[in-house]
Amino acid sequence: MKASIVFLNGEVITVDEQDSIQEALAISENKILAVGSNDEMKKFIGDSTQVIDLDGKSLLPGIIDAHLHLVMYGAFQLNISCKEPGMDSIDAILTALKERTANTPKGQWIRAWGFNENTVKEKRYPTLAELDAISTDHPINITRTCGHIGVVNSVALNLAGIDETTSNPQGGVIEKDAQGKLTGRIIENAYMQLNEQAGYTNEEIHQAIQIAQQHFLEVGITSVHEAGTFSKESFRSLQLASQKGDLKIRVYAVIASLEDCTQFTLNMMESGVVTGTGNEFFKVGPAKMFTDGSSTGPTIATREGYTSNPENHGILYYSEEEIYEVLGKAHELGYQITVHAQGDQAIEMYLNVVERALKENPRENHRHRIEHAGISSPDLQQRMKELKMIPIPNPPFPYEFGESYLTNYGERTDYMYPARDFIDQGIIAAAGSDSPVTTYNPFIGIHEAVNRVTANGTPFGDKQKIDVLEAIRLYTYNGAYASFEENIKGSLESGKLADVIVLDRSILKTPLQELKDIQVELTVLDGEVLFERSKTKI
Repeated sequence: MKASIVFLNGEVITVDEQDSIQEALAISENKILAVGSNDEMKKFIGDSTQVIDLDGKSLLPGIIDAHLHLVMYGAFQLNISCKEPGMDSIDAILTALKERTANTPKGQWIRAWGFNENTVKEKRYPTLAELDAISTDHPINITRTCGHIGVVNSVALNLAGIDETTSNPQGGVIEKDAQGKLTGRIIENAYMQLNEQAGYTNEEIHQAIQIAQQHFLEVGITSVHEAGTFSKESFRSLQLASQKGDLKIRVYAVIASLEDCTQFTLNMMESGVVTGTGNEFFKVGPAKMFTDGSSTGPTIATREGYTSNPENHGILYYSEEEIYEVLGKAHELGYQITVHAQGDQAIEMYLNVVERALKENPRENHRHRIEHAGISSPDLQQRMKELKMIPIPNPPFPYEFGESYLTNYGERTDYMYPARDFIDQGIIAAAGSDSPVTTYNPFIGIHEAVNRVTANGTPFGDKQKIDVLEAIRLYTYNGAYASFEENIKGSLESGKLADVIVLDRSILKTPLQELKDIQVELTVLDGEVLFERSKTKI
């Protein structure tokens, strides 16, 4: 048998059981034909074989991001980004919003994303009055970087049916000032509900999918676990795009919505579609609920008060019993289950749910997950191990948000996204970026998992440092394991899907402080070159 592509003279990081490093790899159509030495692979070279000399560069399995929001990321690229250079003040953001309204028909939404009150000069949110001064003809919505909090104008509030008499929904806050006046800031579940009024058109969703996949392929991401689309419409659009071949990357779609997540999950369960339904390009994932808030908000639910405010324990969306009513049933029906859980109180509550579910309906190989698993203290780690849970930590979070974590959670940061402890405990954890909350670039995530320093260079829970090969495994094999797909992808082994990436250097010879600078030169997905640094081939 001759190969379609043969890679020679490389640092082939297989992520197999032995973490073996080879020289060469051969691909036949959409599968890995063989891995080994240069001489062994040369026998697969035929007249039509494409031969690529790696010249010592690394060849890795395609990156699997086990928690991001593909549709949301792509849609946000259509909006104003508060993370762009120069957007470091309220004035700059308001100016950008005003410019956008001048070119937008009345009644259409004006959106911005990535806002962080900690990084603007004024150290505050825009006010309702400031947003109303921009437009009384357009609804305006500024999404905080966490995605859990927003600030909107009066038009948006009116569309959502919110006024000064509106009560806070369960797990959410409609902020009012000391005089009972609306501030425009909407928090957690209240913000999720408001977003039901701010939907995107089918055309915008299709455009969002194309943008997102292109960006992800450029950094070597070949598979994603879609952690929640906006709505059932965008969930459907994602499936249709995959069926039509418009979506090239592989998707494991968590049963979740960023609007009414619980009802969406219940509806999907009622339909009878279960975890694992689909094919190698699109599969239905776990049933998901939210338990608490955002690590940067800060609104996560903690057992002890915040270091920055001992009276604040964060926000819980639901009681333990309410979570069990949905996810306990999902477990009974054969679903993989998961929750968004950042704070130790939320994690503990969910572990209680899983423990009860497994006691009442035992099931081996359930692979129930915890999205984020933010503050995972030793007692919670032990329970995760006993329950055979799969945490999905976010290695890049401390890079962008570490300074605020140190302020809000103090010594608890020693156990935030604790990759070292997970590995030492024998807990299989898979890495997710949670993009667009922070960067989707996996090499910043790998850099952070290895170095554990903030972007400013401040040490951050450095007892949790792991080595480069361990970090690569978080982003490859473990991601495949978290979606029951380790037999078909996640490592470079004969017979597995030909999802491989070529880096611009040897990752194992790169100084640890420079890991974040690594770029992808080539992305091969299903045996087809979909990205080259010099051009794209989608």
